[in-house]
Amino acid sequence: MSTNITRRGLIAAAGATGALAATGAVTGLATPAFAAGKIDLIFADVNPPQVPRSRAMTEIFAKEIGPDFDFKPYFSATLMKQGTELVGIERGNIQMAGPPPSDLAQQAPEFDILGAAYVIRNAAHLKKVFASEVGDYFRKLAREKMGVVILGTFYYGTRQVNLRGDKKIETPADMHGIKLRMPGGESWQFLGRALGANPVPIPYSELYTALQSGVVDGQDNPLPNDKAMKFYEVTNQIVMTSHNVGFGMLIISAKLFDGLTSKQQELIQTAADKATSWSDQQYLDQEKELVTFFEKQGLKVYTPDVKAFQAHAQKAYLDSSMSKNWPKGMLEKINAL
Repeated sequence: MSTNITRRGLIAAAGATGALAATGAVTGLATPAFAAGKIDLIFADVNPPQVPRSRAMTEIFAKEIGPDFDFKPYFSATLMKQGTELVGIERGNIQMAGPPPSDLAQQAPEFDILGAAYVIRNAAHLKKVFASEVGDYFRKLAREKMGVVILGTFYYGTRQVNLRGDKKIETPADMHGIKLRMPGGESWQFLGRALGANPVPIPYSELYTALQSGVVDGQDNPLPNDKAMKFYEVTNQIVMTSHNVGFGMLIISAKLFDGLTSKQQELIQTAADKATSWSDQQYLDQEKELVTFFEKQGLKVYTPDVKAFQAHAQKAYLDSSMSKNWPKGMLEKINAL
């Protein structure tokens, strides 16, 4: 299935690539890269090198692309700060990155819909979306507005509600009055309200103390984050709302990609498929194991009425200005998948 996620229409859209490569018609950084004999693929990412998605790039992607390429990864934002990767690709400073849809939305606001509550519902749904005509739409948009090719998606966790106390949460109405820590910024604060809670912006580094002291009643994060930050020590339950799927998009400069031969393009795409598939499974395995871990720590872990949360949240978005940039009919198409 992963091969179909990004390939349909991708190679054809590249055009007559072999001639470009042979004549050096690719401009910017790509030209000296071809002249040197190997094609530079400088990859910048904010994640540390030990996480699955980073390992997928160094241990799988780098090996699968073959000898024509020189893959040079820079992790932990050592080369580009978060949010600057698209500019780096545009200027030819880097050739690849893995930003979230919110970063692409800075230049193409249509991408905002992909980060809203309950639009992307889980890892499998994410793959279905990008294997469909919806994915074709966003790939075309990324190429036309930002000059990048979306090679695939990196799933890295689904956000769940983590609370103090023993009040059982079944519907958004049960979240009324709960002070839920959410990241700063209007889009995150709106997400908290869409869940029925009273969102409170608290810095991530101060969240453990805020939970411990009762400044907030809860927080939302993917399960791996909850363990890493030891939030389970100061909370009592995890409500599996699955309200927001975290993911990044593996992108490459369209200018560079279009200058490759069809065989080189095929190698790049196949390597991306293998890397993203492996990484996704690592995160899914972690999440599954962590449910058992948290239960052993004494937390109650349960699933509420997710359909009620979805209906409440999507109505909140559609009734607000937060959905003003959503392509017409796109929500219905994504929900139908």
